[in-house]
Amino acid sequence: MLQALVPMLRVPDVPAAVAWYRDVLGFAGCTDGSEGWALLERDGIELMLSAFNAHEGDVAARFTGSLYLRCDDVDAWWERLKDSTRVCYPIEDFAYGVREFGIYDGNGYLIQFGQRLSNQASP
Repeated sequence: MLQALVPMLRVPDVPAAVAWYRDVLGFAGCTDGSEGWALLERDGIELMLSAFNAHEGDVAARFTGSLYLRCDDVDAWWERLKDSTRVCYPIEDFAYGVREFGIYDGNGYLIQFGQRLSNQASP
């Protein structure tokens, strides 16, 4: 049985990434990231951050997907984040029944926030 999916993002500066997720999105961490790794949590959602792995040749933050966060008040999140982060796309109601927006974290990872508009299936 699978119990959770916890993304691990590799970043060049773990303490700086911890600070961004703490200060901007309100995550709490078990460490400050000074050891090259951190586990963050908010509302039952976990996220791990890791320093670059030399054996894999990391030279920049990279990830071809996004972190999609379902929330219960997407408009409040938009108001909180729109002026303090780099926006990928502004809040909008989409034909698939979700109101959402996207921002970038301090390393350029795409984070999307979405709220269902009705009982339609959504991402």
